[in-house]
Amino acid sequence: MEPRLVGPGPYRATRLWNEIIELFRAGMPLRKHRCRFKSYERCFKASEAVDCLHELLGSNQNFGPEVTRDQTVKLLKKFLKNHVIEDIKGRWGKEDFEDDGHLYRFPPSSPLKSYPKKPSCGKEVIKFPDWNEPKAGTSQEYIPVKSITMNSEMWYKRHSIAIGEVPACKLVFHRELTQTNIEEIWKSMTLSRLQKVLGLDSLDEVLDTKLVNSKHIVQNVYNVNKQGIVTLEDKSKELPHWILSAMKCLANWPSCSDLKQPTYSGFERDVFKTIVDYFGQMKEPLLPFHFFDIFVSVLGLLQKPSKAVEALQISCLLLPPENRKRLQLLVRMMARISLNQDLPPLSESVRTRTLIVQAFSRCILCSKDEIDLDELLASKLVSFLMDNYQEILSVPSALKSSIEDHVVHLQRVQFQKSYPEVYRVRFPTPETEAMLFPEKTKQKPPILMWALKKPFQPFHRTRSFRM
Repeated sequence: MEPRLVGPGPYRATRLWNEIIELFRAGMPLRKHRCRFKSYERCFKASEAVDCLHELLGSNQNFGPEVTRDQTVKLLKKFLKNHVIEDIKGRWGKEDFEDDGHLYRFPPSSPLKSYPKKPSCGKEVIKFPDWNEPKAGTSQEYIPVKSITMNSEMWYKRHSIAIGEVPACKLVFHRELTQTNIEEIWKSMTLSRLQKVLGLDSLDEVLDTKLVNSKHIVQNVYNVNKQGIVTLEDKSKELPHWILSAMKCLANWPSCSDLKQPTYSGFERDVFKTIVDYFGQMKEPLLPFHFFDIFVSVLGLLQKPSKAVEALQISCLLLPPENRKRLQLLVRMMARISLNQDLPPLSESVRTRTLIVQAFSRCILCSKDEIDLDELLASKLVSFLMDNYQEILSVPSALKSSIEDHVVHLQRVQFQKSYPEVYRVRFPTPETEAMLFPEKTKQKPPILMWALKKPFQPFHRTRSFRM
């Protein structure tokens, strides 16, 4: 059985679980083993299972070579708990699998997981500003007019008003674009772009769009410093100064400008443990629980790096500003540590990069409900974040530009509809209009060859046609 790429879409974690079980059952060699003077047919040693599954995960493009042997053992523990495997006496249900010589076998059928039936979130139609909703406290004469389908009777009524047969109605103004409208435009266009990049017909199965806060998107785009880091309006949500100092220490090692106390042997390991403990005690990961499915779905695009980067760029815009800022600072520190040749090893047995990924994966991404593959999926996401953090955690310029152009267009249209006389006086020429409402220059269509020819001449009868 050949491994296949599990792309974006709903229930991706469940689809991956079933894929790995099928591949493991098909690829695990079974043979005769002896244990305590007794022979057992079609079984395997625990260490052989670790070897086989570790190789299988490392060569699978859904996971990759960064999967460690320790992670493989943890997955086999979950296999034993879920009765994917059992010991030679038929026992299962506990996570007591170890990388040793104990014998295991497959049950007659390893249970594949069924796709969960999620409660319907309800399709949230992409909303643009509704000009027909009056402002709170607006007087009756300024209530916006609802659009009416034109028919012969309506045309007659309007024509009668124009020629004076019916008294003219009062002039009714459309309301202008509000900040709330602009925020909703940002939300709707951002989600539309995310859906397109993921190649999905709908986001309903991977994201409850009602939980997406439009204010968070706007704040993440515009409230940033020169380094692109989010600036928070509520300073109480900032990281403590002592944890920032610890992160700067490791990120800039050996130049620890914030630390005044003398260092000692093993100092950097204690600083690292302090940072790990701080982020490990959070009740919810930096990518909130209700965004778990959308980020797991994005992992299906990693074979197309540019698409994956754009999808993660947009997905990270949906985060609460305090979560986005912490993610920016943490991933930037992780990337710098993994590339810092001057930093002493943080572990005797594990490479620094592997240690960092394992230490922080769960505080960045995990599921509220226990998902058997969440550790492997989180490790995959964190590794990709570290390698591409400068692009992923920046504001997508193309999306920002397109939304801003759309907002300017709507503002111009609404002003023109609401105040036609003022509009004509203020912008009597296209040049003055373009000064306030700049638009992208459009290329003129090429001149068609037939346009250069003489206009069509009516047919004239000549003598040559006479009989």
